[in-house]
Amino acid sequence: MSLHTASRAQQLDLNLLDKRDFAPVGYQRYNKSTGKVVDWNDVVKGYEYEKGEYVVLTDEDFRRANVEASRTIDIQTFVDRDAIAPYYFDTPYFLVPDKNGERVYALLREALEQSKKLAVATFVLRSRQHVAALMPVDKIIVLNTLRYSEEIQPHPAVAAAVEKKTGATSGRELSMALKLVEEMTEKWKPDAFSDTYREDLLKRIEQKVKAGQTHTLTEPEEEAASRPAGGGKVVDLMSLLEKSLAQKSTGASTDTESRGTKRKHSAARRRTTNARAARRA
Repeated sequence: MSLHTASRAQQLDLNLLDKRDFAPVGYQRYNKSTGKVVDWNDVVKGYEYEKGEYVVLTDEDFRRANVEASRTIDIQTFVDRDAIAPYYFDTPYFLVPDKNGERVYALLREALEQSKKLAVATFVLRSRQHVAALMPVDKIIVLNTLRYSEEIQPHPAVAAAVEKKTGATSGRELSMALKLVEEMTEKWKPDAFSDTYREDLLKRIEQKVKAGQTHTLTEPEEEAASRPAGGGKVVDLMSLLEKSLAQKSTGASTDTESRGTKRKHSAARRRTTNARAARRA
């Protein structure tokens, strides 16, 4: 089987400049002994086994270290789909079968689909052994590399702090939260989301170009400059979250009140119509 990259970067291509004359800042590989620039074709990898002594390694050395490991994706175990926490997932790849491997590929995909399991496998990529999760998506298998446990930071001690700060959640509050979640639940549409901040940044760039401010270093506004350096992002995120939930809740309440008002007006009109009909009779 072969791996095909399943993600692509959408970041703006920004260059580093020298703020004194706004000339591009370049990067060079140089020989630390002679100080001369080294062409990329002359660069090799080496492991320092003693101070100042290196053993050179080529792609063939990486292959010979474990021939089978460098060629195969070895399934080690199967786990439930929700057994792996989201922060373990790293980079997705589309897994494509080799020639004459289509039958085994289809069998594995179908087995994963019906069992509702993930296959946990190991393989070597770019001189490093990876652990990965294989999962069926539509009609293909997606291989997602996983972070090792030592790469995951310990959980922050937030649960106790949140409980102490907010106290026990009331049944009424939870009911309202669940109602809000239900009202906002819809089918996942990934193409409904785009990087709007990237578009806003491009507009800001266009504004500076039109204003002739291409070499102007924009200073922070007074409000932004006065913000604390630490923890600002978390506070802003929480306030935005609360604002969003409040807006959704207010919108839902307004719709409910509007429907209730319409029902009252309809009932009043019916009573008036009935009264008029009774007087005429």
